[in-house]
Amino acid sequence: MEYRPCIDIHNGKVKQIVGASLEDEGDRADENFVSKRNADFFAEFYAKDGLKGGHVIMLNKQDSPYYEETKQQALLALHTYPQGLQIGGGITAENAAYFLDEGASHVIVTSYVFADGRINEEHLRRLTDAVGKEHIVLDLSCRRRDDDYYVVTDRWQKFTKEKVTPDLLDELSGYCDEFLIHAADVEGKCRGIEEELVQMLGTWGRIPMTYAGGISDYQEITHIKELSDGKLNITIGSALDLFGGPLNYETVLKYMQDV
Repeated sequence: MEYRPCIDIHNGKVKQIVGASLEDEGDRADENFVSKRNADFFAEFYAKDGLKGGHVIMLNKQDSPYYEETKQQALLALHTYPQGLQIGGGITAENAAYFLDEGASHVIVTSYVFADGRINEEHLRRLTDAVGKEHIVLDLSCRRRDDDYYVVTDRWQKFTKEKVTPDLLDELSGYCDEFLIHAADVEGKCRGIEEELVQMLGTWGRIPMTYAGGISDYQEITHIKELSDGKLNITIGSALDLFGGPLNYETVLKYMQDV
């Protein structure tokens, strides 16, 4: 179980948002935190502590008037900590190698792979042919519908028809090095984790997976370890003091060593 840092970028600013509030129209989102510092500050912070595998997420679509500002912030982070960070947001087979060349260790992909609500195997093959599965993180961020969790795309706004299950993890693990799973319904709310999702992911645990969403106190870190048998890495966003939250960054790192 490792701590994986994050840098979320929206409208050219490092932010923490309520995940389910994000809207492409008007580039709107409910904001928990907007940093006055650029993304390279946070990348340097993580590099100092040797934290690898963190994700940089570009939260504007490519036709947004803010996309270029957001992309430049992401590149600042990659250039500051080469090979230390993963990048996601609008990644395709056509642009994946560019971001690796700019310093990302992995590209994080969702919408390109789940075109039209289903797994697009042609896109998966093109992606792995372009950069190799060892450089791919598949983002299975999800939201709950009835009693199941469904993969959501387009910055968590569109439900696919794909349920997050052990069978889906089995099917997709041959195309990637890791999984990233945001529990989008609780992302940014700091009101508790999706326990059933965490437990299900932990029972699988065959390749590295990072869970994000809802962590609000130190005890929940222990709870995630118990529910997942220590097989999940974690990200903390809005609850971290770096982003205006109550959890102290250094204490979290120490706590991770002790759990």
